[in-house]
Amino acid sequence: MRLSHFWELMNDEFGEAYASSLARSHTLHALGDQTVQQALDAGESPRRVWLALCDDMDVPESRRLGVERKPAK
Repeated sequence: MRLSHFWELMNDEFGEAYASSLARSHTLHALGDQTVQQALDAGESPRRVWLALCDDMDVPESRRLGVERKPAK
């Protein structure tokens, strides 16, 4: 997963303002008690960070792949 896709998933699931706040404040116990942003800055895989956050925030499996977008015409 690219970092840009990670942020797209974050914004789709939590909204742009809350996603940014969540990344700075939410501690991921599964990743050594780092915040989302700290884990990314430390080089952790965006996919691993996303899945850890989804587990913490009880994001249903059906929404973990993001919003289905229709191709532009």
